[in-house]
Amino acid sequence: MYVPKERMKGSEIASLSGLPIHVVTDKMGIQEKTIPGPNDHTCQMGIEASREALKKANINPEDIDLIIYIGEEHKEYPLWTAGIKLQQEIGAVNAWAFDVALRCGTTVMALKVAKAMMTSDESIRTVLLAGGYRNVDFIDYGNPRTRFMYNLSAGGGAIILQKGYEENELLETALMTDGSFSEDVVVVAGGTKHPVTEEALEKRLNYLDVLDPEGMKQRLEAKSMANFLQVIRDSLGKSGLSEADIDYLAILHMKRSAHDYVLNELKLRDDQSIYLENYGHMGQIDQILSIELALEQGKIKEGDVVVLVSAGIGYAWGATTIRWGKQH
Repeated sequence: MYVPKERMKGSEIASLSGLPIHVVTDKMGIQEKTIPGPNDHTCQMGIEASREALKKANINPEDIDLIIYIGEEHKEYPLWTAGIKLQQEIGAVNAWAFDVALRCGTTVMALKVAKAMMTSDESIRTVLLAGGYRNVDFIDYGNPRTRFMYNLSAGGGAIILQKGYEENELLETALMTDGSFSEDVVVVAGGTKHPVTEEALEKRLNYLDVLDPEGMKQRLEAKSMANFLQVIRDSLGKSGLSEADIDYLAILHMKRSAHDYVLNELKLRDDQSIYLENYGHMGQIDQILSIELALEQGKIKEGDVVVLVSAGIGYAWGATTIRWGKQH
């Protein structure tokens, strides 16, 4: 992980948005969140996390065969393949690289892509997944339509996969997408439909917005949690397991009631997950952060079944299962 030092307190979000502080800290579950410092650029945070992962795994960057950039498309430059820059900066001279995107579902999706590529191509033995996230830049705290995204924060994460490695086995992944939500949450200005203009900036159309808040709320409430639980159960089922086998759930940051609902539905205790109320929502980096914190706190041990789960704007839901520790 790479975690920026800069922080925004829940009290500051309350002040900027006009919300009562208890709504921000208790209901939204944001005690504080990470925000980028002056050098915390998107790909750069992925580079820092990659260096840390290589050091922890004691792997020479020259042994990496493939790099998949899992960070956000909001990065140092538009129309830019960040994975190739990351490859250069860490010295992975024998690798090739590409970028993937599924918003906050990117890490889970990329694990599936990486495993499939490693299985089908004998030349791909060691894969690095890495990237950064700072979509907090797109939040206008004066826009109540985007209140559910006030938790967006910043950070970088990296995962190393190796064929034949006899620990922490990556099992199966399940993904769902629903295109009926594809244009609900957008940054209006900046694409081909609405280029950035002086007028667009004055109207703050360069921030995230929700075009049909009531319609989206009703449609999402009918599907979101059911799909969230469905991908968890599908990932476990494809792995020959069930929800009774879950030892730890690496779950993205969401409002406190939704987090509690998921744990309750899966019959999990509070200590079988970590609520990221001191970090906010780092997008697709949340699952990596959750695992790292859980290992530090002794919540994941040898033989545990660990499930990573995400949901992303678009809408996408994904889960993947890992059997932690040495394989017997």
